Amino acid sequence: MSIPSGIPNCPRGLEYLTSIDQLLVKQKVELLEAFTGFETNNKFSIKNALGQKVYYAVEDNDCCTRNICGPSRPFDMKVFDNYQQEVIHMYRPLACSACCFPCCLQSMDVSAPPGNTIGTIEQEWSICSPSFRILNHIGDTVLRIEGPFCTFSLCGDVEFNIVSLTGEKVGKISKQWSGLAREIFTDADFFGITFPLDLDVRMKAVLLGATFLIDAMFFEKSGNREADRPGMF
Repeated sequence: MSIPSGIPNCPRGLEYLTSIDQLLVKQKVELLEAFTGFETNNKFSIKNALGQKVYYAVEDNDCCTRNICGPSRPFDMKVFDNYQQEVIHMYRPLACSACCFPCCLQSMDVSAPPGNTIGTIEQEWSICSPSFRILNHIGDTVLRIEGPFCTFSLCGDVEFNIVSLTGEKVGKISKQWSGLAREIFTDADFFGITFPLDLDVRMKAVLLGATFLIDAMFFEKSGNREADRPGMF
C-alpha cells in the first residue's frame, strides 16, 4: 500500500486519503462486553476497499463514564496510522440527541494533526429523521448527512446519505448487516463510507468522525440491549 507524499494543504498522516473514495470501518468484538454487558472502550480498524488496514481508532474515556452514561457518553477518539502515530483526534462532548432538547444536540470536533481543528459535525434538530451538518475549519457548512426514519438494522443495511448543499447525493455512510449473532449479542458494527475522490482530504477525515458519531448515537447498545427507535424521539 503506497502512501502519497508532498501533497500541499494536506495534514500530516492524511496523505493516503487523497487517493481513495471509500473506507471500511470494522469494530472489534469485545468478549467481556459481549458476555457481561460491561462497557469497554471501543476499538475500530479502518481499511481500504481491498481490505488493507489504513488506520485504527481507539476510544478514550473512563470506566465510570462509559457505564453510567452509556451510548450518550462523551469520548475522545484517537485515530492512529500503521506506524502508531496519532493522525486524527475527535472529541464528542456530552449532549442530548432527542428532538425535545433542541438546544443541546450532538456534535463532534475533528482535528488533524491533533490540536489543529479541521472540521465539525453538528446534529440538526429534527423529529422524523436524523440529519447533520458537516462544517469546515472556519465554520462553513460544506455537506449534510441525511439519515432514515428508522435505524433498525433488521437483516439489511442502514444508509445515511451524504448530500451537497444543493441536495445532490455525493456519498453515503452505510451501517452494514453483520450477521444475526453479531447483531443480537454485540454492538460491534461494520460501516462503509463512500465520498467523492476529489473531496477535500480534511472533509474525508470529518466524515470518518461522522461515522463514529452515528455509531454512538444509533447503534451503540447499553448493556447489550437494543435502543433503536423510530424518528428522533
